[in-house]
Amino acid sequence: MRERTAQGRWEEWSQRPLLALAVVFAVAYAVPIVDTSAGHSLTSACTLVEWVVWGAFAVDYLVRLALTTDRRTFVRTHWLDLCAVVLPLVQQLRLLRLVSTLLLVGRRARMATQIQVTTYVAGAVVGLLMFGSLAVLSVERDSPDGNIRTLGDALWWSFTTMTTVGYGDHAPTTGLGRMIAVGLMLSGIALLGVVTANIAAWFIERFDKDDVEERAQTEAILALTEEVRALRREVAALQETSLKH
Repeated sequence: MRERTAQGRWEEWSQRPLLALAVVFAVAYAVPIVDTSAGHSLTSACTLVEWVVWGAFAVDYLVRLALTTDRRTFVRTHWLDLCAVVLPLVQQLRLLRLVSTLLLVGRRARMATQIQVTTYVAGAVVGLLMFGSLAVLSVERDSPDGNIRTLGDALWWSFTTMTTVGYGDHAPTTGLGRMIAVGLMLSGIALLGVVTANIAAWFIERFDKDDVEERAQTEAILALTEEVRALRREVAALQETSLKH
């Protein structure tokens, strides 16, 4: 119980700093892509920041693993966190750091009970839209057959891909670009399903509340009607008694 409490305290304490580091990661990831004139020193600094942020999430995973009472169960139930921690070590690829950090941020954000579903979904949409645009721009901009050359093109493509509209005016031509497209399409469908489910749940809850109120009003009317009938019977009995006398 003590270790579990320590784990809970750590998760509560580290929640906001890790989310703040995720914002720093977003800036470091975006700067070299948006600013094509960025020098080697700036690019190297941004890369270092990305690794530091990823390292912070990796340390967070290891600390939570050390504080838990059942490490085997923790690893089994947090296998996605483990994959996100190990993923960038497999290959020195910048996109892997992006994917792993997004996974870790998403997993840690879900642990915050104060974050409402709507806020989480909205943040996920904005995050995927932004990072998807930056990722596809970084791999498609220098492609000889690519037609996604600017950040505006990338944002438009990401938006149409996530909403599964797919106008076809912009499309990835590289293997990595198409992998990003698949991820955005699946994410868009999943988020759309979450939004639809939440809207349906809200309507159902609202209708159930209205039904409860309507049933309560009906029961009150029936009870009042029964009382009126009882009073009428009593009045009729009194009138009958008075007539006999």
